[in-house]
Amino acid sequence: MNSVVLITRDLVLRNRLEKVLADSFRVLFFSNLQSSLDYIYSSMPDLMVIESNGVNDQRTRSILGDLKSDPIFGQIPILTICDDDLVAPDWDYLVADDYVRKCSIETEARARVELCLERSARFVEINPLTRLPGNISILKQIQTRLDSGEIFAVAWADLDDFKPFNDKYGFARGDEVLKMVGRLVLNTVKEEQPYGSFVGHIGGDDFVFIVEHDAARAVSEKIIRNFDDIIPIFYDEEDRAKGYIESADRSGNRRVFPVMTISIGVAHNRLIPFSLSVEITEIASEMKRYAKQTPGSCYKVDRRKVRRA
Repeated sequence: MNSVVLITRDLVLRNRLEKVLADSFRVLFFSNLQSSLDYIYSSMPDLMVIESNGVNDQRTRSILGDLKSDPIFGQIPILTICDDDLVAPDWDYLVADDYVRKCSIETEARARVELCLERSARFVEINPLTRLPGNISILKQIQTRLDSGEIFAVAWADLDDFKPFNDKYGFARGDEVLKMVGRLVLNTVKEEQPYGSFVGHIGGDDFVFIVEHDAARAVSEKIIRNFDDIIPIFYDEEDRAKGYIESADRSGNRRVFPVMTISIGVAHNRLIPFSLSVEITEIASEMKRYAKQTPGSCYKVDRRKVRRA
C-alpha cells in the first residue's frame, strides 16, 4: 500500500482527504512540514500532499526546495491543495508537481494522487523494496560529478552471508533486513553530509553511496557500527545466543554461518582522474571484494595513485 504524507492544520480538510484516500493508501498526518521531516527522511513516503497555505512562509518553502533538489528525496512527488479561487498555478511558487482545488477534493483528489504516483514510477527509476534510486540513477549521479570535476568518493556496501540468512528465515525476513540497511545507509549518509550526497540500491544486498572524499571514512565507520548493533535482532533468540545459524551454502551443503556483517569498498577520484562512471564503480566493487576477505564488518579504501592496467 502506497504511503501518503498529508500536511495541513485544517482538520476538516484532513477528514475530507482521509475519506477519499484511506481505503487505498496509508495516510500519515502532520500539522506542518517541519514535524514530518523525520518520517520523510527515514521512511521515504510515496507522495506528499501539502495545503498551499502551508507553504507561504519562507522556512517551509526553503525546506521544500531542498527536498526537490535532493537527488534522493527529490523523487517524492508533491501534490498541493489550493484554494478554490486559484485561476492558474504559479509552479515556481507552489514547488509542487500537481495541484487540486479544495472544492474538487471529493471528485479529483484520488485521481490526482494516482496520477502523481504513476508519473513518478514512470520517470524515476527506484527500487520497489527500499524506495532508493537504482543503477541508472547511480551511474548518472557519478557521471555528473565526474563531468563537473568534483572530488568525491563512491562506496559499495554488500552484506556478508545474506543468502544463508534468506534461505533459513525466508524472503520476508530477508526483505526486512534489506529495508533496514537501506534506511540505515540513507540516514547515516544524510546525517554526515545532508547536502550533495547520494544513496542508491543496486539490487539484492548491494548498496552504493556517494559522499565527499573526506566524509567517506566517517560514514563507513558509522554504518558498520550501527549495522553491527542492529542486525542481531533479526535472528531468532536461539541463533542469536549461539552467534551463528545452520544453512545451506551455494553448493547445497549444510554449513555454519556467523551473524551477518557488512563489507564496504571505497573508491575516489582524488588521486586518479576517472572519466567514466563505470571506471570508478569497478574500483569500488574491487575494494568491496577485498573487504569481504576480512572477517567481520569492515571497509577498505583504494589508495592507489595510478590506475592498474
